[in-house]
Amino acid sequence: MNKYELALVVNAKIEDEERAAVVDKAKALIERFGGTITNVDEWGKKRLAYEIQKTREGFYYFIAFEAAGTAPAEIESRVRIMDNVLRYLVVRADEK
Repeated sequence: MNKYELALVVNAKIEDEERAAVVDKAKALIERFGGTITNVDEWGKKRLAYEIQKTREGFYYFIAFEAAGTAPAEIESRVRIMDNVLRYLVVRADEK
């Protein structure tokens, strides 16, 4: 099992319940592909460096998880088509 981190930028124009549903859906995807979530870090609303889909702000979430080497590609392919996700990135966490 490798350690990964999924960074999500969620649209700030949606309601709190919808935003929570987007994050829950991302967590479900991780678990669906054999991942184990170790930490969820919510940074809150931040101003974006540039406008994305006519939006200047987004909510940042970082989900740390452990999974097999094939899981990140599967997760990214599903997150790519999710509504209200402005940006995403899955990176492998360094071993310390």
